[in-house]
Amino acid sequence: MSLHQFLLEPVTCHAWNRDHTQISLSPSNHDVHICKKRGPVGKKRPHPHLWDRVWKPTLVILRINLAHIKKPIRSTVLGLDWHPNSVLLAAGSCDLKYRVFSALDGKPASTPWGSKMPFGQLMSEFGGSGTGDCVHGVSFSASGSHLAWVSHDSTVSVTEASESVQVSTLKTEFLPLLSVSFVSENSIVAAGHECRPTLFNDDDHGCLTFVSKLDVPKHSVQHNVSATGHFHNRDRRAKTKDCDTALETLRQNSVTQVSIYEVDKQGRRKFCTTGIDGVMTIWDFKNLESSIQGLRLI
Repeated sequence: MSLHQFLLEPVTCHAWNRDHTQISLSPSNHDVHICKKRGPVGKKRPHPHLWDRVWKPTLVILRINLAHIKKPIRSTVLGLDWHPNSVLLAAGSCDLKYRVFSALDGKPASTPWGSKMPFGQLMSEFGGSGTGDCVHGVSFSASGSHLAWVSHDSTVSVTEASESVQVSTLKTEFLPLLSVSFVSENSIVAAGHECRPTLFNDDDHGCLTFVSKLDVPKHSVQHNVSATGHFHNRDRRAKTKDCDTALETLRQNSVTQVSIYEVDKQGRRKFCTTGIDGVMTIWDFKNLESSIQGLRLI
């Protein structure tokens, strides 16, 4: 598990390239920063296979051809996720709904979400007045047959593609969750204002349950923050002394995005979080399973 300090500003969203040597970050404005991994460099660590790695930020300007899905969204879109077939697109919005659209021209193969998929076609919809709150984040499973989303009323929901929409919803006692990602076909990780990722399982009977908060003692975390970064952090928090005002959680502010970083041969996954504290953290389920009793993906 490792923690990297990239920006002084909050990180609202991120995306990895294919081989995970570059990460793009948005600091809550119109800029996009791309950080490239350079390594192995620097001081060698106690374990012979661990070295410090340096991430070099580069500012880029994005020019994107736009294709609009005009209907039937009538409010701000807060979360998006592509289906594994790169045709369907899930969207969560402030009108309390999730929707699945066809977002590509052509004749894609049939899916459990439908067979006829002309561009802009609404394939599925759930929510609305009297059902939950703003949908912050959405995520397809690896097979594409399940969709999860988190809402501002601290609920987590999962549905399976079918003619009749069956939704499993769990009302949590946590602060609102902002992002969600499947880490196996039936397990999801969500995070938000609680400042820590949380694992949920959805079994074959449609029962969605809380499993565990995923956090570790700070002394066991590999920190990649320079001395300069330390003083920048103090300045950002308006601290003049090294008084201990840190949260007990690894992350020191809300988590804005959860994404999959890597999947090993056993299906165990590493996932990544970024947030308001400007930090990127990589979490390894292999390590989490050994440190948290009863932790299990399904």
